[in-house]
Amino acid sequence: MAAPDSRRGRLRTWLDERVDLAALEKLAKKKEIPVHRHTVWYYFGGMTLFLLMVQVATGILLLLYYRPSAEEAYESVQFLMTEVQFGWLVRSIHSWAANLMMFTLFVHLFSVLLLKAYRPPREVTWFSGMALLALALGFGFTGYLLPWNVLSYFATQVGTEIPGVIPLVGPFLRRLLRGGDEVTGATLTRFYGIHVAILPALTVLLLGLHLFLVQKHGMSIPPGVERRGGGRRTMPFLPHFLLRDLVGWLSALAILAALAAYLPWELGQKADPFASAPAGIKPEWYFMFMFQTLKYLPSYILGIEGEIVGVVGFGLGGLFLLLIPFLDRQTARGQPSRLFTWIGIVIIIYMIVLTYLGYAVSPTK
Repeated sequence: MAAPDSRRGRLRTWLDERVDLAALEKLAKKKEIPVHRHTVWYYFGGMTLFLLMVQVATGILLLLYYRPSAEEAYESVQFLMTEVQFGWLVRSIHSWAANLMMFTLFVHLFSVLLLKAYRPPREVTWFSGMALLALALGFGFTGYLLPWNVLSYFATQVGTEIPGVIPLVGPFLRRLLRGGDEVTGATLTRFYGIHVAILPALTVLLLGLHLFLVQKHGMSIPPGVERRGGGRRTMPFLPHFLLRDLVGWLSALAILAALAAYLPWELGQKADPFASAPAGIKPEWYFMFMFQTLKYLPSYILGIEGEIVGVVGFGLGGLFLLLIPFLDRQTARGQPSRLFTWIGIVIIIYMIVLTYLGYAVSPTK
């Protein structure tokens, strides 16, 4: 009988001949991570990826029981939570992981923005990251309706009205999202298809591109650290950085498990399209700053509807963020611009304040 070591040796040789393990090992050993006072921000990208994997794993389990129709969606989720062993826990983990992923994604985005990691040659890395943010928001928006409860139904009704105010293409976009003039079972089926097929396919493509570009260009060193001659110290990716990354993943998993166990995600009541909308309908927290801004805008601004001004303004704001690598020419030339740093800080403060106001201000009766 062959010894375990010899069996492992033959298995390694067999794999090496087929997938070139030696080249992969060489690449992993070659990769190094800069060490400086901002290194901690590097871990949020990996943490976001980990939470995405949790989302995928729990989402697949939910798919085994979910039925995407207005007649059965709510009941299938209810059955999962009450009859399936640990079904309530799987759904809670899926829901909380979505919220934690959005939090770490925003932290990752703004750390990249403030540390100016979008500088050449990393412009395409920034573009792919912004596209992944848009897809993550799409996941949150489409997944919110799937339980078909009162809150998700009316929040989706409000959310799909917003693109409807865009001049010329607004009514078409609203019908495209809803699958008709109103939020119905057709909307649920459409959102389900987008959530489990279209968005995952796009995410795999963009995530592959994003990770490839990060590997190709390595971790960016902030301009301030470069000017002071820092960032020359490095640590190997394997095992040093990876082990630290795993600590972050385990920390996220511990927080996720505690939230899912002690604050299980509630199902609420089944949606009734003929009932009136309850007071205080609010979107998920990562949409709250936009929702609250639209609430504060006057009916008309310079003769234009306030909602149109708000929606177009957010569109232009997203385009501005996307084009920052080209707009911040001073940083691109190696002379860091404080202007774009302050713009990033103002955006963060604005989002935090408007989100707080969205939850703190009592709904109008």
